[in-house]
Amino acid sequence: MSFDSPAAMANFIRANTKLIAPPLVPEIKLYLAEESLPIWRRTEEELGEINVPPPFWAFAWAGGQALARYLLDNAELMRDKTVLDLGSGSGLTAIAAMRAGALSALASDIDTLSLAAIALNASANGVAVSTSSEDQLKGPPRDADVILVGDLFYERALADAVLAYIEAAATGGALVLIGDPQRSYFPKGRFEMAADYRVPVTRELEDAEIKHTAVWRLSAAQA
Repeated sequence: MSFDSPAAMANFIRANTKLIAPPLVPEIKLYLAEESLPIWRRTEEELGEINVPPPFWAFAWAGGQALARYLLDNAELMRDKTVLDLGSGSGLTAIAAMRAGALSALASDIDTLSLAAIALNASANGVAVSTSSEDQLKGPPRDADVILVGDLFYERALADAVLAYIEAAATGGALVLIGDPQRSYFPKGRFEMAADYRVPVTRELEDAEIKHTAVWRLSAAQA
């Protein structure tokens, strides 16, 4: 996915979203869409393509909100740590990690429009977040103290790849933190629950207005 320039992507995001604080994380504001179909259609129109992936970056999903809340409330886990945020989307959890005192945060997403949104969102919250379009799951785990995973267990192939990656990272000594409402391919019984939340969401995207969501931990002892 690509636009003519980074400036064009930034202009598209600003024109089709609003700077909004996610309900569970009022300390952070993100450029978010208020409805899903209009921005999806506008993305297709801008690209001149059909069947483009959903604009995941334009929404604060339940798992990401729960994980961001946990990071802000447990800042000692992030202090002076290097952080990798897998499938970052809006960049919410990477931003929360930096607000909690992380040394650095790399927000990784294969959607280049997502990376443009992350840059805007990081700037809006006064933090520096690096970005990468590299598919992290195709290589060995990146050297990072903490790996963040928000809402990535919704497709089987992706879930399998994520699980393999984070298990290898945990074996290498990384702390893995996962925010997930136990979506379709969430590996139940694999992680230790660290906290649970009731996250306000929209019925347009979810099956309820309040999504019961947890933050889970995977450490070297569990991998």
